[in-house]
Amino acid sequence: MSSSLLLGRSWNACDVGVNNAANSGFLLWLFIPGLWTVLLLVWVAVGALLGNRPLLHAAALTVMLLGVSWCAVSIFWEGTVTPACPGGAPPWWPSFIPVPGWP
Repeated sequence: MSSSLLLGRSWNACDVGVNNAANSGFLLWLFIPGLWTVLLLVWVAVGALLGNRPLLHAAALTVMLLGVSWCAVSIFWEGTVTPACPGGAPPWWPSFIPVPGWP
């Protein structure tokens, strides 16, 4: 998943966590299955609520899936304020995109 890749690369660039093996273990065994479960529940809920309206269904799913992924990354992004990333964002993060995290 792209959200776990983004989170893992930001942790790696900012030296967050114990080491890459510990971070990847968390991402592989907890974050990805948990995110898949939440996304599946959102998918089913949106499908049940909107029924047989394909364009509205597709638009709502896109918005919901992007929102859930952004929230999931934001929850675990908070620890990235380190000496390597004083602003909380890796050096490669584009300045025109807001940094994930809760204000």
